[in-house]
Amino acid sequence: MKFIIQRVTHAEVCVHQETIGEIGKGFLVFIGVTKEDNQEIADKLIRKLINLRIFEDEHGKTNLSLQDVSGELLLVSQFTLYADCKKGNRPSFIRAGDPELANFLYEYIIAECRKQIPIVQTGSFGADMKISLLNDGPFTILLDSEEIC
Repeated sequence: MKFIIQRVTHAEVCVHQETIGEIGKGFLVFIGVTKEDNQEIADKLIRKLINLRIFEDEHGKTNLSLQDVSGELLLVSQFTLYADCKKGNRPSFIRAGDPELANFLYEYIIAECRKQIPIVQTGSFGADMKISLLNDGPFTILLDSEEIC
């Protein structure tokens, strides 16, 4: 499982030119799932995400978590995080989890995050989405279960 986390001052996701999710200060998180992923792996990445201290404190140090700054979440499923570009120029997505598993884990992650973060917005699983954001920093972090778990 991979989470691409972008610290943002604003982010929104649109489907068919309609905004379906929008946040202010917080994290835009792209979520990729593999065939081997499960709820235990999701829980570890969720804990790391929620407790990640990448917001600045009063001294300008990245010392505050999402909860410390009353930050918001925008969670977007993105199977292309598991694109394999080793051979040729056309990516293979063989490592990406099947849609049923990926949607189950995406919905699980949403539900678990909502237990801890008051404002959690989402994309639409499997939809053609347009994402806009204002990256704050820029600050982008990759959480990869193969490195963390």
